[in-house]
Amino acid sequence: MKIYNSLTRRKEEFVPLEAGKVKMYACGITVSGEAHIGHGYQALIYDIMRKYLQKKGFAVTYARNYTDVDDKIIARSKETGIPADIYAEKMIGDIDKVMREFHVDDPDIWLKATENIGNIIDFVQKLIENGHAYATKKGDVYFDVDSYPAYGHLSNRTLEDALDGVRVDNDDEKKNAYDFALWKSAKPGEIFWDSPWGKGRPGWHIECSAMNRAAFGDQIDLHGGGRDLIFPHHENEIAQSESLTGKQFVKYWTHNGLIKVNGQKMSKSLGNSLLLSELLEKYSDEAIKFALLGTGYRNDINITDDLFPEAEKHLYDFYLTLAATESAGLTPSAEDKAYARKADKEFDEAMDDDFNTSLALGNLFGYFREIRKFLSEKDGRAAALAAQVRESYQLLGLFRKDAAEYVHWYETKDAAEIPEEVRAVAEERRAARARKDWAKSDELRARLAEMGYSVKDSKTGYELTKN
Repeated sequence: MKIYNSLTRRKEEFVPLEAGKVKMYACGITVSGEAHIGHGYQALIYDIMRKYLQKKGFAVTYARNYTDVDDKIIARSKETGIPADIYAEKMIGDIDKVMREFHVDDPDIWLKATENIGNIIDFVQKLIENGHAYATKKGDVYFDVDSYPAYGHLSNRTLEDALDGVRVDNDDEKKNAYDFALWKSAKPGEIFWDSPWGKGRPGWHIECSAMNRAAFGDQIDLHGGGRDLIFPHHENEIAQSESLTGKQFVKYWTHNGLIKVNGQKMSKSLGNSLLLSELLEKYSDEAIKFALLGTGYRNDINITDDLFPEAEKHLYDFYLTLAATESAGLTPSAEDKAYARKADKEFDEAMDDDFNTSLALGNLFGYFREIRKFLSEKDGRAAALAAQVRESYQLLGLFRKDAAEYVHWYETKDAAEIPEEVRAVAEERRAARARKDWAKSDELRARLAEMGYSVKDSKTGYELTKN
């Protein structure tokens, strides 16, 4: 299998540091607010990568972190009047809950910055001792970027580029403007820990380096995160870790694209953040996943008003076919099952090409056309292919639901929003169809159209849509 390596900017054959084993880390959420769709997407992508590597036979250890102390959390603490540690703990609980509702599995190892303060202090102290960091009189500690000649390799930036568009700490005691904080001296009223340099707290970048080393040692196979983390966060992780160990920190760097809403970057300042909890109130977790995975993970995703409704509609059509197939009572033969395994082979071929979920989802439409054809012929391949699709695509979080239950949910989920008089006409029409009074059925369909609704029939009932 091949993975696009952000460090080398090309696809490379995946060969882990130790045969058969994979050490994998993904940057998690800074818990200054609720989880939005970008957080959900990133968690989904790396959960899928972990599961596919396991399918390929690797023993994967997957670690993920929560940044539970930083400037944003302290600012929210001041706004709410809740101590920073208590605020962070509450947000972690809320985020864990919504991620489980999104059906993204936990990593093997959860890491928190506040539980690794000793590891962070030890890491910073060693960087000072080997000449890669320095402490100021105020009790801040900075990484000396000039001491690491390879700085900028991941992001393909020079030191002159480093200040362009990136916020830097203004401090007269810094050797250079682009040196970054490893330890921040505490301001009055801020959360702090005691250190050799005085009371303070870790800088953001050092947290991931120290937690990685505590969990895995000096080197890991795969490190992930959003593309917005390449510079400065991941660039700084490399500089810190390799300056300490003298070894290559990460063999494969992977970065997912960013979320846009109607063409604009999603941000709090624009007021267009989509909270994951609110989306899950409107759409199934599988529809959200189907919508997101239709784009290759390295590309940006543009969320338009119809993205999730269309995804839900596709899933409904798929589940409708699954429900019909499962109720048909077909018994597939060994040859039928052998035929159906092509779906799993093609799924693996797509995923082997840098986790190409877009291609894998595109293949579904062809499989379901085949299933419907075989079903009309009462061919056992319908049951075999339906079962294989369910088995293969559960890795992406799809087709885990009872088919008949999903169909019923989809067809009735908007019932409360449909006026009673419209529903009454639709029910009258269903009764007419049951007694095969097709003229009356057509008359009632026309009446529904006059009322502003279209109706689509299915084996389990009907669906009303406002025109």
